[in-house]
Amino acid sequence: MESFFSRSTSIVARLSFLAFWIVFLISSSSFTSTEAYDALDPEGNITMKWDVMSWTPDGYVAVVTMFNFQKYRHIQSPGWTLGWKWAKKEVIWSMVGAQTTEQGDCSKYKGNIPHCCKKDPTVVDLLPGTPYNQQIANCCRGGVMNSWVQDPATAASSFQISVGAAGTTNKTVRVPRNFTLMGPGPGYTCGPAKIVKPTKFVTSDTRRTTQAMMTWNITCTYSQFLAQRTPTCCVSLSSFYNETIVGCPTCACGCQNNRTESGACLDPDTPHLASVVSPPTKKGVILPPLVQCTRHMCPIRVHWHVKQNYKEYWRVKITITNFNYRLNYTQWNLVAQHPNLDNITQIFSFNYKSLTPYAGLNDTAMLWGVKFYNDFLSEAGPLGNVQSEILFRKDQSTFTFEKGWAFPRRIYFNGDNCVMPPPDAYPFLPNAGFRSEISVFAAVFFPVLVFVFFFSA
Repeated sequence: MESFFSRSTSIVARLSFLAFWIVFLISSSSFTSTEAYDALDPEGNITMKWDVMSWTPDGYVAVVTMFNFQKYRHIQSPGWTLGWKWAKKEVIWSMVGAQTTEQGDCSKYKGNIPHCCKKDPTVVDLLPGTPYNQQIANCCRGGVMNSWVQDPATAASSFQISVGAAGTTNKTVRVPRNFTLMGPGPGYTCGPAKIVKPTKFVTSDTRRTTQAMMTWNITCTYSQFLAQRTPTCCVSLSSFYNETIVGCPTCACGCQNNRTESGACLDPDTPHLASVVSPPTKKGVILPPLVQCTRHMCPIRVHWHVKQNYKEYWRVKITITNFNYRLNYTQWNLVAQHPNLDNITQIFSFNYKSLTPYAGLNDTAMLWGVKFYNDFLSEAGPLGNVQSEILFRKDQSTFTFEKGWAFPRRIYFNGDNCVMPPPDAYPFLPNAGFRSEISVFAAVFFPVLVFVFFFSA
């Protein structure tokens, strides 16, 4: 009987050990997917819809549309780059609204030469000014896609593709695989293509509905860690009630270990600064980033200054400074998280949109420049900054200047999380409570002391 119980105990122990390792392996396999999670935009992604519109003798014609469903992360110049791997031996006969970067080996074809014969084509958007007969709706913006909140009208990009040496029915077509998206650099991870219900299209007069022959979707999510190992922005703080200016944390985006490295940093007092920033180069050569030498070494600094306090309101000034000598930021945006962002009275010279990442939580706002006024953040220099002020209405039940409450909880610039100073370094509210208590004490008890002094003498 004892041997039976000991054997049972041994089996239970082994099963427990096995269960532990199974749970560990399952949790480990989920680490990669959580890297792309964004707490302020939990459902943000770029979805590609591949609609087969018609069949051809050896393949099909499809319209590919990318939708940027990210609230505040956009794809800036030089634009997106899309790649995939064909499942069989498909070729691209022609494209409208986009082109492949390489044709590949098409030597076996006589007469009509395909647009691309590569097994793994790379596609880019056409530039503005492309002839109309080579355009399609939502194309030809140089691969630039705005975020969904900032400008939904330009948050999509499309092209038409004619595929040959492919299946000619729903059962014989094979979806491409290994999709990649650069926007414009790394950071996006794309899932496999999934066949979905065919897309339906309604005519302009809304009297007729047609549908695609076949449709599949690809979803791509963004991870700041995959995009760059070091942060790209930082936050500094100041207030009217404290002379201390809390700068960005030291080495927030890197350190000045070796200034001789290409793209490390440049002192603003360097002689012949312009020639160093833009040296003569061959056409098509992209220069490495070059930032101004600072303690934090970040290309972007966001400064939050608590400016004024009124009876029912309080005011904040926000300044965004570009320290990158070789990069302008077109249609930039800023996302801030603060509990009083649910009660903005007025904002000056910025556009504003309240974001609600979760139901019932309204503490996040997106700010961006006014078109043709300050939506362009110039490179480092005298013009390399934009600024605005925000007037908040106080909620007397929660408002306070104590313990850093007036400063933001989180700041994003162009979708990237900025490095905040440590909470214990925030400008503190001078402790006037002790002095006020002394003054009250003196006002009440001084006459009593005088009375006692004189009448006891």
